[in-house]
Amino acid sequence: MLKTPVIHPTIMEALARSGHFAQVVIADGNLPVGAMSGPNSTTVHLNFRPGLLDALTVLEGILEVCPIQGAIVMEKPVEANAEIHDTYKKMLGDVKWEEMERWAFYDKIREPLTTLIIQTGEQRRFANLILTVGVVKMAEESDF
Repeated sequence: MLKTPVIHPTIMEALARSGHFAQVVIADGNLPVGAMSGPNSTTVHLNFRPGLLDALTVLEGILEVCPIQGAIVMEKPVEANAEIHDTYKKMLGDVKWEEMERWAFYDKIREPLTTLIIQTGEQRRFANLILTVGVVKMAEESDF
């Protein structure tokens, strides 16, 4: 029996095989994940109903079990609202942050480095997030 905050077996397996620089995608309910799969990615569907589970809940769980060193979101149109990006930044803290043009963002998801795509029931637009897995540091290691 697992005692970690995340107990989904497929997610845990995919995270366990995701080394440094692997990409984990938290997808909103609108991303066509079937067309986004790369050669090394596993897709998990958590979008049982709109709003369940949302992207923030999934991000919180991932952060409890996996080190993250970078994040990429899709650039939004000037007139669009993407307040969720501010929430992501707050939750992620001091990680490298990027915004990427829409089609380049989709291509990034399809890269061989993507090991896990988690489709959520998130309904907010522009909530797709690509996370870059970091390194688990030993207590005696410095920040390098």
